[in-house]
Amino acid sequence: VREIVLSGCQGRAGLRPFYSKEEKKLARENMARMGITNLANRCYRELSGGQQQRVLLARALCATRKVLLLDEPVAGLDPKVTMEMYDLIRALNKEGITILMISHDIAAAVHYATHILHIGSKIFFGTTEEYLASDIGRLFAGHSEKCLEKGGEVHA
Repeated sequence: VREIVLSGCQGRAGLRPFYSKEEKKLARENMARMGITNLANRCYRELSGGQQQRVLLARALCATRKVLLLDEPVAGLDPKVTMEMYDLIRALNKEGITILMISHDIAAAVHYATHILHIGSKIFFGTTEEYLASDIGRLFAGHSEKCLEKGGEVHA
């Protein structure tokens, strides 16, 4: 796990064959930030899906300080771990990191996002409030609420 998180610093290392003290410190800080310090010596393949996502998020934080692009970051996670992951992502955003997230989970997007880009037969981009007021937003958000009431998942 430690090596995977450290690998996020490779872009900073240039041609140096070893990581600097600062890069090792950054990796430790990001592992602590993601709550995975206790996993440092574990094999990545043996971790749960939620733990693996936290490792990859810590690695991404070593690679950038401004923008994260997340593609379906909660795919395959159980509901509790999904909520924890979204809370982590929200906290990172509040710290000033811009998060671009691809998701088929309309309900979560509406709940967590400040802006939505909906690509389908029609394209929409705007604030979450504008999305909910739009025809496409009412259609999909209304569908996701009905589906969630029945205990299902939503995919657009």
